[in-house]
Amino acid sequence: MDGCAAQPGVSDPGPYRVILPERNFAPVAFASAHSGRAYTADLLSGVRLGSLSLRRSEDCFVDDLFAAAPAHGAALVAATFPRAFCDANREPWELDPGMFNEQLPDWVNTTSPRVSAGLGTIARVVASGEPIYGGKLSFLEAERRIAAYWHPFHDALRLAVEDIKARWGYCLLIDCHSMPSNAQGTRVNGRPVDFVLGDLYGAACSPRVTRSVEAFLCGRGFRVRRNDPYAGGYITKHYGQPAHDVHVLQIEIARGLYMDEKLIERSPGFAAMEDTITGLIALLTREAADLVG
Repeated sequence: MDGCAAQPGVSDPGPYRVILPERNFAPVAFASAHSGRAYTADLLSGVRLGSLSLRRSEDCFVDDLFAAAPAHGAALVAATFPRAFCDANREPWELDPGMFNEQLPDWVNTTSPRVSAGLGTIARVVASGEPIYGGKLSFLEAERRIAAYWHPFHDALRLAVEDIKARWGYCLLIDCHSMPSNAQGTRVNGRPVDFVLGDLYGAACSPRVTRSVEAFLCGRGFRVRRNDPYAGGYITKHYGQPAHDVHVLQIEIARGLYMDEKLIERSPGFAAMEDTITGLIALLTREAADLVG
């Protein structure tokens, strides 16, 4: 079994990890909201699916790909809880009323496109479309997860951004994700796209950030697309405020470049992708002032 495979009954490591540079802080942070893999017995209660089905909803190993960030002066904030049970890249209260055994409060967002797709803050289905639960949940359980996982992760990310902004006057946040290699809309002229960069069509960061990342990746031979089909989720929208000196770029990496998507294991391509991402980290931390200024 892969070293990061789901293991029912593992202890809860806390909702997030924050790894800070020991010195020479750069004005850059990296966030991974979907790479958590702590499948505790508590979260697995009532689940009808096996570990592989659950893990296909993860951005598997993305936190590992970006692990060099602190060595280059950047903060790394990573969720440890699985996306399938609480999605930190959603609003805190995007919930599907059909999942719960009671009527939801009026202030809950029950009509967003994410909820309709079964992928709200508490997901109804995994990436393949299979239902996660055998029965309905209580609203109290949703409140518990959002309080125990969603809010602590965002508190940590907000503090990291605020600390960088206090040190430098601005912050560049990279929102790190992965996408299935066969995801709908990720082919150009019949060929799969390797990276999708999301900047909310220019609203979330300086255009120089997006152009620089695109040029770096294209220079390494990758096929890159902007904003289609992933323009940015909650993190990009909520934190990306260039007028207030916080710039956010979402990066989606095709999983087939670095992992076996069926077995949920690192592939021989992992080392090469890690090298590419480390090079990108070095570029962004070195040139952040010119990119967002």
